[in-house]
Amino acid sequence: MMNVIAMDHIVLNVHNMDTMLDFYINVLGLKGERIEEFGEGKVGFPSVRISADTLIDLFPMKEQSATPGPVEKRLNHFCMVIEPAEMPEVIAHLEAHGVTIDEGPGTRWGAHGNATSIYFNDPEGNRIEIRHYGDTDA
Repeated sequence: MMNVIAMDHIVLNVHNMDTMLDFYINVLGLKGERIEEFGEGKVGFPSVRISADTLIDLFPMKEQSATPGPVEKRLNHFCMVIEPAEMPEVIAHLEAHGVTIDEGPGTRWGAHGNATSIYFNDPEGNRIEIRHYGDTDA
């Protein structure tokens, strides 16, 4: 059995790189990395940094249609953990940027017990969960 102590990266298949980079950098506030090198063809994909230890690698889907598939057929999903007091501000920020929260806040079981989570999709239908542990009142 493996004892995982950190997450290194998440890989997302991306149809429209400009839209996705804008979303993760300008809406979610993550830091872009290797964007210039990707644009110059020096690397195969750019990344956005979640934390000192974790990246989201955005892989272009050049060989597939430019139209994303139905959300229910997409398996890309990840969960980010925030401090409990930040949830109302996060919800307000997402809504101010036109992001529809389609599930939550609600209590879910997670790796550290009960947590309060919200769910929404990025512009290409990848499922994102934001949760906090501790006080389960959003």
